[in-house]
Amino acid sequence: MRNLILTGGIGHPFADASAALADILAADGIVSTVTEDIEQGLAGLDGFDLVTVYALRWRMLIGEKYAPHREQWAFSLSDAGRQALTRFVEAGGGLLALHTAVICFDDWPGWHRLLGAEWIWGRSAHPPFGPVAVDPTGKAHAVAEGVVSFELRDEVYGNLDMDEDVEPLLTADAGAGSWPVAWTRRAGQGRVVVDLLGHDRASLEQPMHRRLLRQGARWAAEAL
Repeated sequence: MRNLILTGGIGHPFADASAALADILAADGIVSTVTEDIEQGLAGLDGFDLVTVYALRWRMLIGEKYAPHREQWAFSLSDAGRQALTRFVEAGGGLLALHTAVICFDDWPGWHRLLGAEWIWGRSAHPPFGPVAVDPTGKAHAVAEGVVSFELRDEVYGNLDMDEDVEPLLTADAGAGSWPVAWTRRAGQGRVVVDLLGHDRASLEQPMHRRLLRQGARWAAEAL
């Protein structure tokens, strides 16, 4: 199976963490290609079974603290990129949206429709990076099979704009309330897995989180 990891952005060790993710998925025979060039990546989806968005790429219109980063990282996905990703998923391709993916592509309503949630500037937030308690909701699903309560250090995103039909597989508490952090979706013939955890390599390699990622990728790629 082939996986395209679209990555890059500020405030996170994406290069190191993306390499860790590729290693984790390789244990299940998933071969990953990693790129920071999102447009070029989406222009060449033939032969891929899974697309992973593990990036922090948005327009950066709000907040002067982002001004030094706008020239390099501010981003609006082209119409061609939007159509390519939508076609890929709806035709049966898998999509894994990891951590900051929910903040990406902030001027594209179709991204919200694929994920079932989006970050709203001025409302959504996360407590400081630190200890997080993660618990399964009890919903039976292949992605969460064998995943029991665990702890890790991470960011927990809360107060997102979430669709009413989202049924969380996991919730997390970082001291500011319990919020959904993992769920699945269907889009046409495709499968979508959203995992809001994953700030860095240590988060991805936590044993229960690693299990969730492996099962999520395989389910999205219809290999589970």
